[in-house]
Amino acid sequence: MPLRLPDRLPAIDLLKQENIFVMDDTRAHSQDIRPLRIVILNLMPLKITTETDLIRLLSNTPLQLEISFMKLKSHTPKNTPIEHMMMFYRDFAEMRQEKFDGMIITGAPVEQLDFEEVSYWDEITEIFAWARTHVTSTLYICWAAQAGLYYHYGIPKYPLPMKMFGIFSQKPLDPQLPIFRGFDDEFMMPHSRHTEIHREDILANPNLQLIAESDECGVSVVMAREGREFFITGHLEYAPNTLDNEYKRDKDIRKDVAPPQNYYRNNNPANPPLVTWRSHANLFYINWVNYYVYQETPYNIEDIK
Repeated sequence: MPLRLPDRLPAIDLLKQENIFVMDDTRAHSQDIRPLRIVILNLMPLKITTETDLIRLLSNTPLQLEISFMKLKSHTPKNTPIEHMMMFYRDFAEMRQEKFDGMIITGAPVEQLDFEEVSYWDEITEIFAWARTHVTSTLYICWAAQAGLYYHYGIPKYPLPMKMFGIFSQKPLDPQLPIFRGFDDEFMMPHSRHTEIHREDILANPNLQLIAESDECGVSVVMAREGREFFITGHLEYAPNTLDNEYKRDKDIRKDVAPPQNYYRNNNPANPPLVTWRSHANLFYINWVNYYVYQETPYNIEDIK
């Protein structure tokens, strides 16, 4: 089934060019189907890019999904036209009475700040608390994963001596979990971060389950509340050229920027990227929507609690 997206969302035309079937609201209302409601709190600077990346992955489920976008009232993005934000995003205050089958909270370029120093910390932690009673399952990505683990479970983050930057092999620690159905013994995941969380802190908390990790980049996926919360320290949603764009941007600003590891063919930045994570990224999101959202959410969305 297709995705239900707001009319005129830029991602619609971009994804149609990739032969991905999407449906705008006007057409979707003619179908008598109870779609799964997914809300995305998009904290990334390039909103349209992140919207497209996430919608691309969500489009592969056979279920009909209705996508909404949430924004913070306490933060004004600098890299996305205000017209786009006004047309497609709503403040949390406007949505707090609604319930959603699934939620995705993205990373943000604030990871080198202490959590409490982030200008919108009070509002985002209010959203973290709200999600527990208004959403069936929530995915926290990159900085949001670290912030969610800190807020909900007191897990600290630690600075890295060098940026974790590249594509790294991950091991599922419990292959029988539905989130890993169809996975190989190892899978690849992009990472781009200056901080990390430690496995000892996760293992010491009985409310958390470390379900995937890497010899190279450490903790990668943590599960809590039997799948009502997932914390992903990397970026399965990244498009093939995302790390390349980031590398070229940063090396023009600073001299100490190393190329992303395990990313370019023959590890040579003059070569194009080698995409090694796309199939597992699609499978991860399909499994999340199917087993942790669709199979667990009530038919009457107001019964979520």
